[in-house]
Amino acid sequence: MSSEVAARRDAKKLVRSPSGLRMVPEHRAFGSPFGLEEPQWVPDKECPRCMQCDAKFDFITRKHHCRRCGKCFCDRCCSQKVPLRRMCFVDPVRQCAECALVSHREAEFYDKQLKVLLSGATFLVTFGDSEKPETMVCRLSNNQRCLILDGDNHHEIEIAHVCTVQILTEGFTPGAGSTRATGMFLQYTVPGAEAATQLRLMAGEDANGSKRQAAAWLAAMHKATKLLYESRDQ
Repeated sequence: MSSEVAARRDAKKLVRSPSGLRMVPEHRAFGSPFGLEEPQWVPDKECPRCMQCDAKFDFITRKHHCRRCGKCFCDRCCSQKVPLRRMCFVDPVRQCAECALVSHREAEFYDKQLKVLLSGATFLVTFGDSEKPETMVCRLSNNQRCLILDGDNHHEIEIAHVCTVQILTEGFTPGAGSTRATGMFLQYTVPGAEAATQLRLMAGEDANGSKRQAAAWLAAMHKATKLLYESRDQ
């Protein structure tokens, strides 16, 4: 990929919406697959009362819209201003209590896990039915749209084309004790191909700490997968 094309993919612009300022991709097609669209606000005429506590709106009790769900609330039920990075807001925005909790949880992904995914980790990678794995560094692209695998060969997999992700673990069964992520199995579609392509990543055995880094990367990918599926359900 040329530097000119890469720069165009990563270019951003500042826009103003009814909810606030947003820093969005210059081209919509290059937006993060983890992003969420701004919701349609419930029209003022359809909400004479707070949709949480049922307080009646009047000159003193004013109505406010949650920037995440678009519902209408009184100030008491929608007073928190919380970062909402999945909608690319520059500043914290007003959210109802329920949405604020979700946004707080997602903030951990952007503050911690996303950095791990961008940094990458080393894996033994097996494509399709191949019996010979390749040692490759897997990382998330800067615009969050692709998984990039580099070794003797170079591969890019669009996140939007990933259809199945399974984190492989060892140890106790989930819920009965601690487990450790050791690998990942995923399937993704390739334009023009009838069947999905399979890919397997396994953490290698070494004493350089890369296995620990790989486990952290897999845990971050597990969180990213949840956000990805939530985005598709919107």
